[in-house]
Amino acid sequence: MTMQSIPNPSRRNFLKIAAAAGGGLLLGFNWSGSEAAPAVLNGPAAVPGVDFNSYLSISPQGIITILSPNPEVGQGIKTAFPIIVAEELDADWKKVVVEQAPLDTKKFERQVAGGSGSIPHSWKRLREAGATARQMLIEAGAKRWSVPAAECSTDKGFVVHAASNRKLSYGDLATDASKLPVPADVKLKEIKDFKLIGSTVRNVDNPGILTGKNLFGIDFHREGMLIAMLQRPAFGYKLKNLDATAAKAMPGIVDVVTFNNNVAVVGKSTWQVKKAKDALKIEWEKADNLESTPDHNRLFKELLDTGTPTVRRKDGDVDAAFKNAARVVKAEYQCPFLPHSPMEPMNFFAHVKADGAELVGPTQTPELARNETAKLLGLPPEKVTVALTRMGGGFGRRLKTDYVLEAVNVSKLVNAPVKLIWSREDDMTGGSYRPAVRYRFEAALDAQNNLIGYKLRGVGINSGNPTREDNFPSGAVDNLLIDSVEHKSPITTGAWRAPITNFLAFAEQAFIDEVAQAAGKDPVQFRLDLLEKAKKQPTGAIKYDIDRMIGVIKLAAEKSQWGKKKNVAQGFSVYFSHRSYVAQVGEVVMEKGKPRVAKVYSAADCGVVVNQSGARQQVMGCIVDGIGHAMYGQLTFKEGVPEQKNFNTYRMIRMNEIPEVEVHFVQNEIEPTGLGEPSLPPAGAAVANAIFKATGKRLYNQPFVQEDVLKGIS
Repeated sequence: MTMQSIPNPSRRNFLKIAAAAGGGLLLGFNWSGSEAAPAVLNGPAAVPGVDFNSYLSISPQGIITILSPNPEVGQGIKTAFPIIVAEELDADWKKVVVEQAPLDTKKFERQVAGGSGSIPHSWKRLREAGATARQMLIEAGAKRWSVPAAECSTDKGFVVHAASNRKLSYGDLATDASKLPVPADVKLKEIKDFKLIGSTVRNVDNPGILTGKNLFGIDFHREGMLIAMLQRPAFGYKLKNLDATAAKAMPGIVDVVTFNNNVAVVGKSTWQVKKAKDALKIEWEKADNLESTPDHNRLFKELLDTGTPTVRRKDGDVDAAFKNAARVVKAEYQCPFLPHSPMEPMNFFAHVKADGAELVGPTQTPELARNETAKLLGLPPEKVTVALTRMGGGFGRRLKTDYVLEAVNVSKLVNAPVKLIWSREDDMTGGSYRPAVRYRFEAALDAQNNLIGYKLRGVGINSGNPTREDNFPSGAVDNLLIDSVEHKSPITTGAWRAPITNFLAFAEQAFIDEVAQAAGKDPVQFRLDLLEKAKKQPTGAIKYDIDRMIGVIKLAAEKSQWGKKKNVAQGFSVYFSHRSYVAQVGEVVMEKGKPRVAKVYSAADCGVVVNQSGARQQVMGCIVDGIGHAMYGQLTFKEGVPEQKNFNTYRMIRMNEIPEVEVHFVQNEIEPTGLGEPSLPPAGAAVANAIFKATGKRLYNQPFVQEDVLKGIS
């Protein structure tokens, strides 16, 4: 789509209509525009151009088309990637067209949306792509003028020869430049010379989103495709009997098929398929040796005491430190399962043919989707194409390919193009959840209230390693033990925004606050003292940047006026994850005897900020997500089935509960690090520690609203 601000007049544009009486201006919408037709994905650029590399082409008219290869899940990558290319190209952003690239493993690397790793991985590659084209354009201009290339420069889409006061547009030079040899080495800009990077740029999809353009997978349509919906078994169960007679006889239903314990209803419209799905008569039976509904509270407590732990890190003599301690502080923290709850439920289009397969839809891992499809169908991967749509949320759920393979299976079984759609209930009951976890912390203080011992044991369900053994305060405590216990369950779990750290950070930072209180020290200063110790006398490996963490702590404390305000309770938290550092101060006020989160200050060090607008939205979104789920989110199970099936029973944060958020970035020239996730982990602890300051009550379990101090908040 173009970055020009004037949309197609046939779109749902504002209509200027003279009022019939009284004059003035009446604003309305045109809902009958031609672009209300089904989406066409990954078509050619608006203006054909000549390719300079995998990322960009320039037309003779001067339009620059930049391909954004990574999946767009709302993190702003479709805007950020082109900004980086355009910066080094020295392009006029008003003449830039951004297009979503399909999966192409020959042209691009790491076409993945996950782990906050897209920009850190592609930063240099994107810059070189832009700088290479820029150098070729300079050489073409120099050749045209018969002057040395060193005498030429660029400015907003023009090659300039200042000595003769001449300039040529990139469009004028594009064809000539594309025929030149590609330079082996190019000079990148100094960060101080950036013009576009670090500015505020609107998301390239904003016009399409605001006017309802078909950008998302749920919007995709192909003439002649069928709709499919699945009935899946409860966790720990399998299909025993199926009676689909009534469903098959309903209007618009083409077939009912089964595979992998799933029952798929296939038909001509979503509503017809949904009604037929409701008419299925299915009998399930418990699978062998699978516990469908464990008592997780009991289980966790047993495993903390009797489970066989895996030691993740051990420094010093922990037993001696605790034996000789003047005081020991202990606490346990527990979190529930959580669904991902993206606004757009799972969906995908698949067309399995005799000689290949076509996939279209919202996935965070298109290459994995392609490879798993190829494996399922017995095809070479190059026989499977993947076109990417924008995603209406993912948060790690769309890292998995189960819903993609469901669409592939159904398409193969009915021999037709199929769009698989999950309902909201499907999304909550048949998904992949944040693992439930319980942590036990112990801290040993000496007679001078110094932290001399630290222990953490994590018990998780299908979580792998529920700890992050090398994160702070590791390295700052002489005697430290971190271990974990794992429990296998039929309940499917997976990455949930800021995996593991989304809850671990709350537990760690809430506990450190409690230890600081026991030591009689200010919570911020207590952390700074530990970091100074790690800097001067480290114990074991230090795998975080101490100075960067100190930097965000001091910035957050300064901006929030830590400890200087009246009539407001402040709580502090700091965390390192996904290569970035974020400190937050939560502020709570008491209203009608209950604490209310009024404001959150956030200080982030993510290196160079590519797009101020996108970066701030990421931080604010993380904080709202982190607070909302810490306060309200919970998924419970009964006989293998989640008890919360839709938003009427699954509590999310509401608009009036969202606090004011003030965002600050550390200014430096470090290459960009992650930002899609790092601001979420510290949010829960900043709020919990502020609630303690306001009420004197510590929070140990999520969701917070189930704790006595917050009961009564609906």
